[in-house]
Amino acid sequence: MWEQVQETVNYIKSKTGYTPDYGVILGSGLGSFTNDIEIEFTLPYNEIPNFPVSTVEGHKGALVFGKIGDKKVVAMQGRFHYYEGYTMQQVTFPVRVMKYLGINKLIVSNASGGVNPNYHVGAVTIITDHINMFPEHPLRGQNDNRFGPRFVNMSEPYNRKMIAKAKELAKKFDLEVFEGVYLGLQGPTFETLAEYKMVVNIGADCVGMSTVPEVIVAKHMDMDCFGVSVITDMGDVDSIDSISHEEVLEAAKGAEPTVRTLIKQLILNY
Repeated sequence: MWEQVQETVNYIKSKTGYTPDYGVILGSGLGSFTNDIEIEFTLPYNEIPNFPVSTVEGHKGALVFGKIGDKKVVAMQGRFHYYEGYTMQQVTFPVRVMKYLGINKLIVSNASGGVNPNYHVGAVTIITDHINMFPEHPLRGQNDNRFGPRFVNMSEPYNRKMIAKAKELAKKFDLEVFEGVYLGLQGPTFETLAEYKMVVNIGADCVGMSTVPEVIVAKHMDMDCFGVSVITDMGDVDSIDSISHEEVLEAAKGAEPTVRTLIKQLILNY
């Protein structure tokens, strides 16, 4: 893994010469955030050594380098999921690459199903914590101390100062945002009614198929993380919406202006 990461980092640096301040992972239907970036370089995943290639609709598949104001960013336009058949090491490989490109702050976004009755379809939720229920762990196996410690402190997976700043900015720009705990499941099936009940009973507010592995690996390398989730369908203990991936993308698209403003202003002001 170490040699692969260094090979990939060296390739990207040879193509861009870029040392970004922020890394951004754009989830389902949220790829147009790159319109807010003054783009300087774009590298398709299929041209980057050791990089997986995204197979999911709504995930374009490119690393985008550029500036937001005076801040340099690298954005993943499309992520990788465990359910696509990748190992957890492949899913999280780009996070390790971004760390060695120079970033210490990672922003992740996703689409999720909401179980908090205060939410609604299209609600933008700041992730305050997560529950890991993936069947595989990205740090299982022999630990490489060059990346981080064997046992990782997860007392603050999502940086409290970044959360506080995002809430302040949401108020300033009149953005409706919620807060909540995100639960990560393997997918690719959407949740059953009984599974939604389980999500409620164990203390989560929304549930999705990504983000948790990436944040775990980011914390392994001592990065500050901020997460935001778009609620694309709702389920509660009595009923469940019928949902398709197309509807998920449509709901995420409707919430994009709020997500884009929130992330942009956080990068500019934090």
